[in-house]
Order: sequence, then structure tokens, then C-alpha cells
Amino acid sequence: MSASAALRIQSPAAWPVREKERTAAEAASLAALLSIRGLTLEYRTPERVVRATHRVSIDVFRGDRFVLLGPSGCGKSTLLKAVAGFIEPTEGAIHLEGRPARGPGPDRVVVFQEFDQLPPWKTVTENVVFPLLASRTLKRREAEERAAHYIDKVGLSQFAKVYPHELSGGMKQRVAIARALAMQPRILLMDEPFAALDALTRRKMQEELLALWEDVGFTLLFVTHSIEEALLVGNRIALLSPHPGRIRAEINSHAWDLGSLGCAGFQTASARIHALLFEQEHTGTVQ
Repeated sequence: MSASAALRIQSPAAWPVREKERTAAEAASLAALLSIRGLTLEYRTPERVVRATHRVSIDVFRGDRFVLLGPSGCGKSTLLKAVAGFIEPTEGAIHLEGRPARGPGPDRVVVFQEFDQLPPWKTVTENVVFPLLASRTLKRREAEERAAHYIDKVGLSQFAKVYPHELSGGMKQRVAIARALAMQPRILLMDEPFAALDALTRRKMQEELLALWEDVGFTLLFVTHSIEEALLVGNRIALLSPHPGRIRAEINSHAWDLGSLGCAGFQTASARIHALLFEQEHTGTVQ
């Protein structure tokens, strides 16, 4: 597939905006697992109110690996936290399976950037087992078996009985990833989960995430500032403009995989995304 065919970009300018077109847009969004419409998010600092995103609209369908990609400060992590139910929208709405998504829930599990997400008094296994038991997803024996599977997936089987203070920062993050994957949520939310890992471990985790997606078929909303990672992990990518974040374009990236690294088409796609992220305006469709 050529680079131009693989990189299909639709400008938000082409989206329905007129009143008479809203019915069709709303009908289309009903088929989405996650529907975000006109989402504006703000937070308060001691000095002022900061607008993180401005009227963002996206649809994430079942089985998508949807990536939010943009420069630092564009509101992509804030948007993810709003989907998780941690932040109330200033404007707009978030629906999961056609119902308003208000407050956190086990149907949306988050892996954050921070290392210290684990109760320090629980071992690695106990950390992964705990949400399975607390949510009554599984009984203890099944929960321990599933926990062992995902702990092995992130390469920490030999550390299953140790405590977080005995782990490196990267290892703590891998436990957090195992814990989230074990819940098998309706949508998995990941906020730059591999950013703190070394290059080899990061690539291994990308491979394992994609392998798990092939096996289970879960839906993923993934935040990154890495163009390469976005192309490898995602089948769809939303590009956010610099602060406040607006949807600049949406890209179909299903043509790329881990075998695409280094090929001319992949490098061309990466360069074109870079140009889109940092140019002032973009309109029309590139094919």
C-alpha cells in the first residue's frame, strides 16, 4: 500500500456542523462504543481558568485502537481522564455504549504515566488480583490464575511475590499495565503507559499489547506524544492541535505495524503527521 493510500486524513472542517445535519451525525454515533461530542474541558489554577480542550468530537468503535496524538499541553491526557470519569466536562458529552459516562467505573480502566499506582503493602500478584476481587469480576482462584497470566505477559513472573518498593520504576509501571489488562474492560485507557520504559522493553510491551488485542479484541484509547508509537499501536489516530486541544485531523493508520519500521512509506507517513501537528491550519482531505 502506498504512503498516500495508507495516510487518509479528514479535516474537521468536513464534519457535520449545521443544525439540519445533526440528526444524521447522532444516528451514526449510536454505533460507536465511545462517543464524544463537543467536549470542552477546563481546570483552575491559582491564577486563572485554563481551557485544556475545545469542542472535541470523536467516535471510538468496538475493537478500535484509537490514539490521541499531539504536542505537550494539547489536553490529550485531560481528555483521557474525562473519559475515565475523573473530570467533569465544561461543555459537551461523553457516552459509552449509548449511555452517559459519569464517574469512574470498571468498564473503563486506566493505566497512567506515574509509577506509584500500586498499594505498597500488596505484592505484585495481590496488586493485580485486588481489582478483580473488589469488582467481583472473578473468584479468588480464577483471579489469581488470570493475574499470573498477565504478570507473565509483562515479564514479571519471577517478581510475583515481591512488594512495590523492591521494584524499579519501570517494573512498577509494568505491574500497573498487567493489572489493567487483567480487568478486560469495555475500553482500556492508557496514558503514555510505555513512556518511562527503556527502548527494548517499550517495544516488547507494544508487541504484547498488539498480540493481546489480536487475541481478545478489546477496545483501546491510547495517549502518546510519539508519532512512531501512534502509527504502530493505533488503527486510527486523532491529531490534536496545540493548547487548547482541538481535533486537527483524523488518520487511518491500520496499514502500519511493527514490521513497517524503517520502510520508506512509514517514514513518509511520520513526516506528514509531523507537518500536520505543527502547521497552523489544515483543511481538506489528503489521499
